[in-house]
Amino acid sequence: MFNPLLTAFVCATDCGSFTKAAEKLFISPTAVMKQVNALESHLELKLMDRTPQGIRLTPAGEIVYQDAKFLFDYSKRSIDSAHRAMETTSRVFRVGTSLLNPAKPFMDLWYRVGQQFLDYTLQLIPFEDDHTGILAELGALGEKFDFLMAVCDSKLWLGRCHFLPLGRCRKMVAVSRDHRLAGRKRLSVSDLYGETLMMVKEGDSAVNDRIRADLKRDHPAIQIEDTSQFYDISVFNRCAWTGNVLLILDCWREVHPALVSIPVDWDYSLPYGLLYALEPSKPVARFVEAVEREANESPVE
Repeated sequence: MFNPLLTAFVCATDCGSFTKAAEKLFISPTAVMKQVNALESHLELKLMDRTPQGIRLTPAGEIVYQDAKFLFDYSKRSIDSAHRAMETTSRVFRVGTSLLNPAKPFMDLWYRVGQQFLDYTLQLIPFEDDHTGILAELGALGEKFDFLMAVCDSKLWLGRCHFLPLGRCRKMVAVSRDHRLAGRKRLSVSDLYGETLMMVKEGDSAVNDRIRADLKRDHPAIQIEDTSQFYDISVFNRCAWTGNVLLILDCWREVHPALVSIPVDWDYSLPYGLLYALEPSKPVARFVEAVEREANESPVE
């Protein structure tokens, strides 16, 4: 009977509404409703009654709910047992890697502190920079992977993981290769007058919000266009297609082959560092402590 749609069904039941379940699953209420509807169609059973006061399980829904909870608990215990078995034979740190958050900075870090963890090996776990799913990926820290190296001052990100700052990445801009500014080695802010600057929408990043406020106050000739809350490759594609200017970081210089990255005469930057679970395992906590000691002795460049 196990079906991935059970996750939405059980979460909606536990939360008492599709809206609250959507917040917990990082998807829309409509998506939760569609998944529950699809489960009902698949099982050919009516599982829920929808009322103005919320949702209520039918007798069939009660049975499916209880059995689903048993399946989830059994699956969790099975995974826990598998992890314990793995720990008896090998010790592994799992490192997430993606186009915008590559594992290379972690590897540089590993070579600096790895001598303290000779009994551990590394496993790279790829994931997609999907702006609709990145919060779920961060929520998987400690389960899907142990560490990410990323640039971060996002309030939403920092509410879902710990962050050990190790350095800063400077803000710069990217333009298409046929853009009028593409041949420039460096820009002043006034060079962007008359351009449309793409950047994340307001409210989640203190640094980006400060950049927006400064530009609106001091450089109104620059138009600002909101992107999604978190960048993914679609944002870089839109910059290439529209001829707009994209606010990026110097660590993303080579992300898109159709774009040219150019420094700007300003002092904006974001912190980057090590992301790990809110409740880290003892080995993860020990690694973080080692990194912090190393960073204090010789800061990461």
